[in-house]
Amino acid sequence: MDVSDLLTSAGINIAICVVLLSLYSILRKQPGNACVYFTRRLVSEPVRGTGAISCFERFVPSTGWIAKAWQATDEEILAVGGVDAVAFMRIVVFSIRVFIIAAVICLFIVLPVNYYGQDMQHKEIHSESLEVFTIGNVKEDSKWLWVHCLALYLISCSACVLLYFEYKNITKMRLAHITGSPPNPSHFTVLVRGVPWSPDNSYSNSVEQFFSTYYPESYLSHQMVYGSCTVDKLMKDAERMYRMLKSIDPRFLDRSLPYCIPGGAAHPFMVLNLRADSVSSSTSMDRLQPSQRRKECPAAFVFFRTRYAALVAAQVLQSSNPMLWVTELAPEPHDVYWSNLSIPYKQVWLRKITTLIASVVFMFLFLLPVTFVQGLTQLEHLDQLSRRVPFLKGILKQEFIHRVVTGYLPSVILMLFLYAVPPTMMLFSAMEGNISRSQRKRSACIKVLYFTIWNVFFVNVLSGSIIRQLTVFSSFKDAPKQLARAVPTQATFFTTYVLSSGWASLSCEIMQPFPLICNFFRKFILRTKVEPSSCALTFPHHTEIPRLLLFVHIGFTCSIMAPLILPFLLVFFFLAFLVYRNQILNVYVRKYESGGEFWPIVHNSAIFSLLLTQVIALGVFGIKQSPVASGFIIPLILLTLLFNEYCRQRFSPVFKRRPAQILIEMDQQDEQLGRKEEIHNQIRSAYFQNPIISHQVSINSNFPLSRNTSHHQGDEDNLHGLKSLKPFRYSTSSIR
Repeated sequence: MDVSDLLTSAGINIAICVVLLSLYSILRKQPGNACVYFTRRLVSEPVRGTGAISCFERFVPSTGWIAKAWQATDEEILAVGGVDAVAFMRIVVFSIRVFIIAAVICLFIVLPVNYYGQDMQHKEIHSESLEVFTIGNVKEDSKWLWVHCLALYLISCSACVLLYFEYKNITKMRLAHITGSPPNPSHFTVLVRGVPWSPDNSYSNSVEQFFSTYYPESYLSHQMVYGSCTVDKLMKDAERMYRMLKSIDPRFLDRSLPYCIPGGAAHPFMVLNLRADSVSSSTSMDRLQPSQRRKECPAAFVFFRTRYAALVAAQVLQSSNPMLWVTELAPEPHDVYWSNLSIPYKQVWLRKITTLIASVVFMFLFLLPVTFVQGLTQLEHLDQLSRRVPFLKGILKQEFIHRVVTGYLPSVILMLFLYAVPPTMMLFSAMEGNISRSQRKRSACIKVLYFTIWNVFFVNVLSGSIIRQLTVFSSFKDAPKQLARAVPTQATFFTTYVLSSGWASLSCEIMQPFPLICNFFRKFILRTKVEPSSCALTFPHHTEIPRLLLFVHIGFTCSIMAPLILPFLLVFFFLAFLVYRNQILNVYVRKYESGGEFWPIVHNSAIFSLLLTQVIALGVFGIKQSPVASGFIIPLILLTLLFNEYCRQRFSPVFKRRPAQILIEMDQQDEQLGRKEEIHNQIRSAYFQNPIISHQVSINSNFPLSRNTSHHQGDEDNLHGLKSLKPFRYSTSSIR
């Protein structure tokens, strides 16, 4: 691939980005799309104002959203999205900072060394092959290889310093989230699983007897987990039907369904509302009947009088049989993944092994499309394709078509195949038996990250036949040399991948095509009233974090090998900074808070990318016969490992366990303020498995479930609470 092919790919992606961003700036001004592009604001803080914009202005692209996203402070992001949102944005900020340093060093120092690395007659810039800008163009035993070694030292040191301060700041925010938030029911609650079955007692009596015996002073009460039964399913279906019928335009309902709703002259929704209340009341009474014991699962939420008592109970081994009375800290009420709590604990380990095997099989099956994609980037494979399919010979000879096929089409095909990965990994994570939605997303995030780094980076770098990909690391001592030969040659593919999968995917993210199509279908096909709650989405950490970390990985590994990729990466991260801020402020709804628990994944991924970059550089210097440069890389690898171990010892435990010192101080503060009895009365009603009962209790209770609930209740409350919201008047004055 030459420079003109790269410019063709860049031009196509720039045009796509400009068109999509312009279309977004128009669509967001249309009142009918407010539930798509302002979901969070409509759910948590109804739009106020009487201003309006002219009809002409509504159809003219504008950049007002860019200014608002740029001017938003970290305090606003924290208030809207919590610690998780701030931690996610710190990934983008870290990437911008480290790659600005890398771009300055590599573009002004390393790139000229690569370009003039051999005595050769250079062509015009647009006709030059991209390989002359890589380290592969530097001749063997060159005295200028020390420049690459020095650049790698500067980039590694800068990255480690930035990672240290980011880890330190995120840790402080996590501790501030624990101490500064209102009383959280999850701090007093322990989830116990593996409750042994007894023919004489129900599970509930067994739990009460066990904790009353061994924790007599700290045990408060418990809430059993029930398996789904026919009544629960009917209640959920009835509530879903109620919400659907409530959203239908009454005029359309009167014309089309005159005999469907009973009640005569009475308003049909009033009749259904009364019936829903009666069903809820009767069901809450039915749950207290002895017959319900048959539906009990061997799991329960156990409430303790103090946070410290709950922490101790969650950390210690409760029984001589580790498979019985298994305890762990409970997730937040809105974070509980109820369907997995009924899974017997003895099956969890088997489920994890099964999903691991399924993930590995899926990873290797993905070799087929990746191999096909890499075949398009190589001229010899295109020649073979032309010989086998004769009618393509004339088409592929056209210069523009050839540039599109080799420079743009491979990365687009790979990107389309990758869209199937996050839903698949989310399904595997749900099958594992995770007890919370945040754990499920974190598990899916790790799987997607491993999958993308393997298939997008390693498989593409070691491209060729599938047999070669499977046997390329048969000798691990040759791995650095294998990577050293392959990475510079595949740098052109990674550059086009940044353009297609990076720039274009951000444009699609801000456009929200799927919710936009659903909104159109509901309004104009089903003719139903679209409520903001029906469009509410949580931030997709399991897709966006692996995407960012993949580009960080590509940036580190290609920084000194192929510096030409760095300007395109910087454009991607600057655009990501604006897009994700806009989405956090306007679109995604926060339903639960993990306190930035995924940051260790980010740190470990960055360290792995740095170490791999150093190993590849070690192999390159060995191939180029530069023993001095190779010798200086070994201390750098050891220093990076020591730095990672220090961070693991210093910061990582805070993300795994809650500090006892802080919890004891919070318990003492509650006792001094005399609010312990109030907290004890409220935590008993915090965890409800039935959504309708949970909604009624949350309406009648003033218990703050999470941080900033008093200011942004819509970000945390169950979406069923939207029924009680008064209708609001949408105004376009705030979206110019």
